[in-house]
Amino acid sequence: MLRTSRIHPAWIIAAVTLLTMMGSAGFRAAPGVLMNPLHDEFGWSMGLMGTAVSINLILFGLVAPFSAALMERFGVRPVMVFALVLIGLGSVLPRWMTQPWQLIACWGVLIGLGTGAISMSLVATITGRWFVERRGLVSGVLSAANATGQLAFLPVMAWLSTNQGWRSASTTIGIASWCAVPLVLLFMRNRPEDLGVQAYGAAKDAPPASKPVGNAAKLAVTTLRDALRHRAFWLLAATFAICGASTNGLVGTHFIPAAMDHGMGEQAAAGLLALVGIFDIIGTIASGWLTDRFDPRLLLGLYYFGRGLSLFALPSLFADSVQLNMFAFILFYGLDWVATVPPTMALCRQHFGDRAPIVFGWVFASHQLGAAVTASFAGWIRDDRGTYDMAFYIAGALCIMAAAVCPTIVAKRTKLTDRDTEEVHSTVGELQV
Repeated sequence: MLRTSRIHPAWIIAAVTLLTMMGSAGFRAAPGVLMNPLHDEFGWSMGLMGTAVSINLILFGLVAPFSAALMERFGVRPVMVFALVLIGLGSVLPRWMTQPWQLIACWGVLIGLGTGAISMSLVATITGRWFVERRGLVSGVLSAANATGQLAFLPVMAWLSTNQGWRSASTTIGIASWCAVPLVLLFMRNRPEDLGVQAYGAAKDAPPASKPVGNAAKLAVTTLRDALRHRAFWLLAATFAICGASTNGLVGTHFIPAAMDHGMGEQAAAGLLALVGIFDIIGTIASGWLTDRFDPRLLLGLYYFGRGLSLFALPSLFADSVQLNMFAFILFYGLDWVATVPPTMALCRQHFGDRAPIVFGWVFASHQLGAAVTASFAGWIRDDRGTYDMAFYIAGALCIMAAAVCPTIVAKRTKLTDRDTEEVHSTVGELQV
């Protein structure tokens, strides 16, 4: 079916990935909206629910590199379907929960594993296999889908929670995830060779990519071991941890409570955060386009510097109603929200070649660890000082530091295909015996 279309199959694969990531992104929007209703019904503390979110963020990050290895070993389609099923279960089962451990099992473990399996490592895998031309642009579009999907769910979640109850809101997330399963089963393919085509923009005589076999978990760990030898990996991981701290960990988790501290209503604050998702689409697609044309190191430096300045300004912009200067922050911050992903992926590809999706999975793990630490740390600052101001200032300073570090990443390619990848191939070969 895909081969007879005038449209290159790569674009259909990208469209299915886009819809899948948007459908699976609902939970990322849920905690900020559902925590108060759960507290009112069960009396559970914010700390307990924050623990479930932290477990989710940690698993979300740590699963990514193993997911990339599983996609290499078993294919993209089965990993995507399994992940969507887990997300749906973790969202629907809370309807019947009565104990705190059930919240941790659903929010933390099931959804953490599911969302981690189809996170940014999926984007790296799809763009690396299916695109040669327009790779940065497609990376930008798919990266925006993950963040935009979760932020677009915010007003829907807030309305459902207020008018229909938190159970309806949670169930909606699960249904959205399960609706993506038929699309994946019908249209997703593993590699261009499965359809008898080349990657989009590839030369006609280009050889097909190698297909790793063997123990996927060991391949992920071996790739990490090899990447740790290179300075570029450490710098990419450190700066991406700051990215996670200043987005998902801080603004994504605490923007609504911080706005409510200043008298703003919950639905108004959720609406502002949803607007971030709208501008994120523009910013991330533009970042992908720019990544195809300019040095990704310089782009990252500019993105982190601008984000740092905006976070320094944010505490002075909160008010009991939405002011024009807050809209200016939402516009600028939204454009920058996931703009860091395309150039970070590009640097992983430049430095680590065929193992880039797995390496990026580990870099993304650092992103989520930074988010998890900050989600807890910012809450502690709020409890201690009665305000989030210091958390925003610290995050702004970290972003300025990241901006200074990015241009120092060595431009030349680090060849895992020499001594390092020979060891990976040797390990895989041993596993075949």
